Order: sequence, then structure tokens, then C-alpha cells
Amino acid sequence: MVRINLAYEGDLRCRATHEQSGTTLATDAPVDNQGRGESFSPTDLVATGLASCMMTIMGIAARRLNIDLGGMTASVTKEMTPPPRRIARLAVNIHVPAKLSEEQKTKLREAAMTCPVHKSLHPDVAAPVEFTWG
Repeated sequence: MVRINLAYEGDLRCRATHEQSGTTLATDAPVDNQGRGESFSPTDLVATGLASCMMTIMGIAARRLNIDLGGMTASVTKEMTPPPRRIARLAVNIHVPAKLSEEQKTKLREAAMTCPVHKSLHPDVAAPVEFTWG
């Protein structure tokens, strides 16, 4: 079990503390929803969590396969619906600079798609994933 403690700091901002490590992060409402957009919004964290989770699961698979994923990067684009607001689409692009065989690419692609965040998204949230290799 993981506990994250949060405090509302006012003006649509929160501070979250990861209890185990003590690491903190701030959230702010986005500009298009009455905030200042000076930090990650809660839905930005969902988008971030998706890409980070996919890369982490790929990293776990890469360890097993003895593949170096150094330099791997990702970007995620979040699109919201009009009110009532919800996440409509999270498009992920993962770039792996390593030269890999087709079999290795397939295994890493399959690993990414088993990410718990991806598996937890509501079916109404479009979540296309694109991989670029080499």
C-alpha cells in the first residue's frame, strides 16, 4: 500500500507528499479551468503517469531481456472534452534510440501495453501509442 498525503493550499493549488519518500509535488488548476497553470494539473498527472508507467514497464522487460534503454524518451498529449470536463485522449509517443531486433521491439511494445495505468483507463479515453525505434 502507498499513501500520498495532500493539502489544499488555496487558490486552486494542492501539495502532495509521497509518504514513503517524502517527495512533494504541487498541482495547479489549468488556465482553461480557472487556474494559473503554473504546475501540473491533476489530469496532467494522469497523462504523466501513463507515459511514465509505460516506460517503467518497458524498463522492467528490458532488464529481463538484457536491453539497454538509455536515452529512451516519451511525450504524451492530453486532450480534454468540453464540459463536463474529462480526459478524452492521451496520445503517447515513445522513442527508443537503441538498435533492436523485431522480436525485441515486439516484446517491449507488448510490455508497454500491460502498464497498470493504461489498463486502468476508462474505455472512453482514447489512448493511442506510437513507437519510434533507432
